[in-house]
Amino acid sequence: MEYLIAFIIAVGLNLLLFIPAFLFKTDKLTDLSYALSFAIVASVLFFLSPQETGHLLLLSMIVLWALRLGGYLFIRIHKIKRDKRFDGMRESFPRFLRFWLLQGTTVFVVLLGAVSFFSIDSVAMATLSYIGLLVFAFGLLIETIADIQKYRFINNPRNEGKWIDEGLWHYSRHPNYFGEILVWFGVYLFVLAHITGIDAFIGLLSPLYIALLIIFVSGIPLLEKAADKRWGDDPEYQKYKESTSALILLPKKKV
Repeated sequence: MEYLIAFIIAVGLNLLLFIPAFLFKTDKLTDLSYALSFAIVASVLFFLSPQETGHLLLLSMIVLWALRLGGYLFIRIHKIKRDKRFDGMRESFPRFLRFWLLQGTTVFVVLLGAVSFFSIDSVAMATLSYIGLLVFAFGLLIETIADIQKYRFINNPRNEGKWIDEGLWHYSRHPNYFGEILVWFGVYLFVLAHITGIDAFIGLLSPLYIALLIIFVSGIPLLEKAADKRWGDDPEYQKYKESTSALILLPKKKV
């Protein structure tokens, strides 16, 4: 029943916000809806749960992540006004609708482990719970710092036309994505202390899905393609790309 409730809320909320987004051809609701969906689904599941300390901690983790991401993306879209990803899409009803349906489904899949956890009666903290909490906190810290550093960089007029190669971005071309993946692996480890059998395998889909999406589909590939188009002919950019890890924070390679 919890899975059905989570799916209906995640997809239903995105379909609801799709309507004004399409009618007004705006990108200001897209990322806000994504973050808000996580917070609302988790909140509903929490109130349906026995509401033990473990449930409250998981709710706090998800809501904290959603507030940080949603707040940052909302500020960013108000700054840039338009998200280039939706050029040629927001005017097409079926294409734009397909994106919003995928977004709602993504929320559901990424929350699969949490859905199982909220349905458990007794969730006393275990060693794995604390490990998951630490991994989550580390990931959230990394993506928060990375987003702040990039936001400041791109809004500095002196950096016009440059790519960022400072702070965490000196050790990874996409440190924010590295942090995002750690966040959801942390959440999975947190819930894994209490979910077993088929639920443990279903829950594993959460971090795997977000990692595969970022690494192979709509995250790194799209940004790398855009960067190559913009700076691909610049020898210094090629040197930066060859010497800097694509995802994991690592020391520069010698090239």
